[in-house]
Amino acid sequence: MTNNDPKLSSNEIELIDFRIFETRENGFYERIYGINVAKVQEIIKMPEIFELPSSLDYVVGVFDLRSTIIPLVDLSKWIGIASSDNNQQKTVIITEFNNIKIGFIVHCAKRIRRISWQNIEPAHFNSSSVIEREKITGITRIEDDKTLLILDLESIIDDLDLHQENNKKSMSFTPKIKFNGIVLFLDDSNAARKMIRKNLIEMGFKIIEAIDGEDGITKLEKLYEEFGDNLSDHLKLIISDVEMPKMDGFHFLSQVHQDNRFSNIPVIFNSSICDKYSAEKAKSLGAEAYLVKFDADRFYDEISKILS
Repeated sequence: MTNNDPKLSSNEIELIDFRIFETRENGFYERIYGINVAKVQEIIKMPEIFELPSSLDYVVGVFDLRSTIIPLVDLSKWIGIASSDNNQQKTVIITEFNNIKIGFIVHCAKRIRRISWQNIEPAHFNSSSVIEREKITGITRIEDDKTLLILDLESIIDDLDLHQENNKKSMSFTPKIKFNGIVLFLDDSNAARKMIRKNLIEMGFKIIEAIDGEDGITKLEKLYEEFGDNLSDHLKLIISDVEMPKMDGFHFLSQVHQDNRFSNIPVIFNSSICDKYSAEKAKSLGAEAYLVKFDADRFYDEISKILS
């Protein structure tokens, strides 16, 4: 199958480059972060904030955006960075992912960057790092050899009490029937892998995990070494995220479908991106389904439909 999408063929992501200024004894240190453009709705000045009872200090309240009430998260507090409390100098990035809208307070949004996934490395931090590994999914170098960190927004959702209260019924379920065989799933988010792993095991599958598209291809090669041309008798399904370092999900699927050894294995996308463009692209590439994280009942229903 051919696809003329330039971003697909070049395995690229577009990021909003934004900054948070850390307060230090000798002044300020500029930290550089990125969020996928596909998750950003708009960027606004600091709105009027209304208090929201919460035990989480980084949830500073809610605000009204055209009659939609949106929770507001202070990213510096969530990450654990000491920064100025002067909200007049800050900006809000409004996002939508996992079918949830959230505003994030940052110091400034600089520009849009287009970066190849091949130039993004998985996050690795030592135990003494201020930034926890679970909060960053990727690292890349920009001009002047500076480091840009890609945030794991799914782990923010996982931390929010609002998400747990509103969606706890959809996060787990009791499967009607049990399946067998192997499922390979790809996701760079620790929080997402934990959720997917739990549900697939409850469904009866043996699971193999990969952290990005390149790792997924490596795991497929190993499975073929073990099972050969009988691979489809054992590997029942591949479930892939879209945003991943090194090789994204769309590029991964394109490679899978070009390889006769793997092209008959059904693939489902399971992504936090909830725009129509991504769903349409997945369909054009031959994915069996495009799911937005995470509705356990729909997850189970789609797998049941594909494997029935």
